[in-house]
Amino acid sequence: MRLANFILSDMERLLQRWESFAATLLPAAESMGSLELRDHAQQILEAIAADLLTYQSPEDQAAKSMGLAPAPFPARETAAQTHAMMRSKSGYNIKQLFAEYRALRASVILLWTDACLPAVPHPPDIIRFNEAIDQAVAESVEHFGAQVDQARNLLLGVLGHDMRNPLQTVRMVATYLSQLNASPEVSVAAGRLIRSGTQLQALVDDLVDFNRTNLGLGIHIAPSPVDLGAVCTEELEQLGIAHQGSSLRLRAEGDCRCACDGRRMRQLIGNLVTNAIHHGAPDQPVRVSVVGEKTDLRIEVSNSGPAIDRKTLRQLFEPLTRGERHGLHAGMGLGLYIVREIAKGHGGEVQARSDERETVFTVRIPREPPRAVEVHT
Repeated sequence: MRLANFILSDMERLLQRWESFAATLLPAAESMGSLELRDHAQQILEAIAADLLTYQSPEDQAAKSMGLAPAPFPARETAAQTHAMMRSKSGYNIKQLFAEYRALRASVILLWTDACLPAVPHPPDIIRFNEAIDQAVAESVEHFGAQVDQARNLLLGVLGHDMRNPLQTVRMVATYLSQLNASPEVSVAAGRLIRSGTQLQALVDDLVDFNRTNLGLGIHIAPSPVDLGAVCTEELEQLGIAHQGSSLRLRAEGDCRCACDGRRMRQLIGNLVTNAIHHGAPDQPVRVSVVGEKTDLRIEVSNSGPAIDRKTLRQLFEPLTRGERHGLHAGMGLGLYIVREIAKGHGGEVQARSDERETVFTVRIPREPPRAVEVHT
């Protein structure tokens, strides 16, 4: 018996096997009924049977084995893709999705082999079947990943949005308390709230920006005429309040006027300086310099302390990664990634170097923004 005919004639027994295995994938399957457990299994098997009955060239077979079969025309969602979406919404994880196909492959081959006895199963059918399963897995995994990404991005967006208002209220109340002529205990407590609020605000800003870049929107840049020296001065004053006890030194040289997004540049400087405070020698200052050159402006943030190893240096600006000891400030591992994206948004770049004497982050941005970015005056 050919495999396609076996699948179509023995469909119910295959579906029972699928359902029985799917029911073992806990906790997602715990409250699911028969229809939910079977989901699109029948449509997947029917698609595989139809594929086995269709002529394919050796090139088509090779492409399918690598998950590169052409999309249906007109374009539509396949049963495997719909199955992946439903499993994602039901709480299955990627390993459980793989396990379903692995069990399906084993069940079909085993039952078909038994049905063929005493004859030998048709070998080309096994090859074609495995290729069809591989294609279904590729479609399912791609769609499952897209569903996970969408859910994550939605969560990050909602989280970042909903945290901003209460966080702003906390910071405003803390600032008000610090300005009262109250007891020293109140002043100390207010200072702690201000520092914690500043750190949380930086994390929320990084989270929102990461979500934008992850969606392919990039960092929003709104350039206007700015004195970058003044921007650095204002940011360091705020950081000095939030990190009392840390020594911050600023040097401005040359013409520091340019067309840039002042708020974004404050965020960039804040991330770099906070990183330097957390990982530099506590008894040494964090040094910030702004140098106006002919066509560019150069910002350098340096600190003393142990050198960053080469492996960590290579991944410093990647999102959601951390150096073993140095390079990424305490948080989600987004600070330096956001720095890179802000620099890129201005048509610039950021680099890092480190030795036993000091660690230096250098940002270069052009005096004029990229042509695609409109300057607001």
